[in-house]
Amino acid sequence: MSSRRTTAIAGSLVATSFSAVMILSFTASADDQGPGSSKGGKVIDEAPAGVKLTTELPEKISVNNSSQETEITATVKNEGTKDSGKIQLLVVGFDGLTVKNVEGCSAIEKNSLPEGSNSGFACPVDNLPAGDSKSYAVDATYDLGKEGKICLPVQTGDGKKTYWQQGPVPFGTTNPSPDAPATPLLLGTDNKPVAPGADELPKTGLGRDVLPLGAAGATLIAAGASGLWWSQLRRPRRSQEA
Repeated sequence: MSSRRTTAIAGSLVATSFSAVMILSFTASADDQGPGSSKGGKVIDEAPAGVKLTTELPEKISVNNSSQETEITATVKNEGTKDSGKIQLLVVGFDGLTVKNVEGCSAIEKNSLPEGSNSGFACPVDNLPAGDSKSYAVDATYDLGKEGKICLPVQTGDGKKTYWQQGPVPFGTTNPSPDAPATPLLLGTDNKPVAPGADELPKTGLGRDVLPLGAAGATLIAAGASGLWWSQLRRPRRSQEA
């Protein structure tokens, strides 16, 4: 066998092996939400000594292009050395991302949602021991013609203090795939709308700079288990009875 023919066969085998590796890698990660991330999170109010509360969202989610449905895992963690006491996790959707249900949680009434949000759920946690975490299955829809954000504040049980807030942080893609069964979205990425020319449409909802995280500006305050108000250089909306 000539050296030229041997080289050609070897090259063909390498190319075949590389293709197989690429296919296997894609298949293995297709349905995986990826590792959790606290990206976009910040301490708001100081927690009691020994308590360190954070949240995590998946690095990647997948949106069904036909139904617009997606699933997200929201996790609250106590990385401190003492129990948290009564707290609550809020899951709030913005713009193209609408939270439809959170397992074991209660929907926040429309007139009690933060201004600019479209949906939200409150998840009461009686106590989160030191070193423990609790995860919630979030059912949501994502309109790929818009940008979409999610926010996870962790508050005291009465909602008077917000110990931690992740977001509003975007999920999105810069490479939409409208002809595929599903579109993968990455945490912390502004969505490029799928519809032709939609990237030139005006942004819906609040701009990402309107709600910066800060002790005075980004606190979500819940008046009891069912109330939620957002203070961000704006007045809370008054109820119709005021």
